[in-house]
Amino acid sequence: MVINNLYPSSKIVANTVEEIKRPINEEMKLFEQKFYESMQSKVPLLDKVTRFIVTTKGKQMRPMFVFLCAKLVGDVNAKTYRGASMIELIHTATLVHDDVVDESFKRRNFFSINALWKNKIAVLVGDYLLSKSVLLSTDHKDYDLLGVISRTIREMSEGELLQLEKARKLDITEEVYYEIIRQKTATLIAACCEIGVLSNNADADLAKKMMDFGTYTGMAFQIKDDLFDYLTSNVIGKPVGIDIKEQKMTLPLIFTLRNANETDKKYYFNTIKRYNTDQKRVKELISFVKSSGGLDYAISVMKDFQEKAKNILNEFPDSEARKSLHIMLDYVIERKF
Repeated sequence: MVINNLYPSSKIVANTVEEIKRPINEEMKLFEQKFYESMQSKVPLLDKVTRFIVTTKGKQMRPMFVFLCAKLVGDVNAKTYRGASMIELIHTATLVHDDVVDESFKRRNFFSINALWKNKIAVLVGDYLLSKSVLLSTDHKDYDLLGVISRTIREMSEGELLQLEKARKLDITEEVYYEIIRQKTATLIAACCEIGVLSNNADADLAKKMMDFGTYTGMAFQIKDDLFDYLTSNVIGKPVGIDIKEQKMTLPLIFTLRNANETDKKYYFNTIKRYNTDQKRVKELISFVKSSGGLDYAISVMKDFQEKAKNILNEFPDSEARKSLHIMLDYVIERKF
């Protein structure tokens, strides 16, 4: 068993994010100002909400991908800043909408927008942010970036709906799982990397290569998230087994049930369908997944995606940006949250 590999090694220290940001420190500082400007409105209520969004921002990993990929092939320019803002607008909009759909009242230890301003305002704010991302591209005639973000918004919506459709029957195969996480999670990271190089006038082949790099990175990122559901320590503030309680079929569970005998398969499917809130049955299922190699399998798949991403990255000349992206790839699978 290699379950201990789920936990970060000692070499991944608290300042990993700062290490990743080192080649783009000045760009990230300026980005915060430009991102806030991209959200501004003449409506006082909207400005109040957007100020709240800026003050409760996360690590901003997605804009980091945009800037680092731009520096991989050239310099950061005005188009790069616009692309990073477009990505962060889309990402923020999806988080706002997700909190409404999931009825979540906390986000990064702060109250969510729907908790503070109710669902109707939260939905409208999310819609506003999406519209601003589109306008940012059309106002500057960045039609190549518009194509990327339009495709990204469509795929993220399709991924959410595909997951909801499949969750009703619990018939998610491994192939369907990969398509769901590609659309829901990986497509946005792929867009970051593609936009980064497009801001430096990359040709179609290079744009596709960086899209693939982002896709592989995003797939590894989501599998890592799914593995957190089986950790015995609450390292991300998420209760153990929450995915099972919400009847989400993730890779460790899909692998385990696919390889279980008919008796075990029937019993544990019944746990997911009818006893998913029974703490004892959920713990029993988590133990079964661990002992059946479900975590080991998911870890190996996650590392395969990471390796594919690294192989693409290694095609580029050595640089500070490439070094930071390598650190980012390690961080993706060794992070605690």
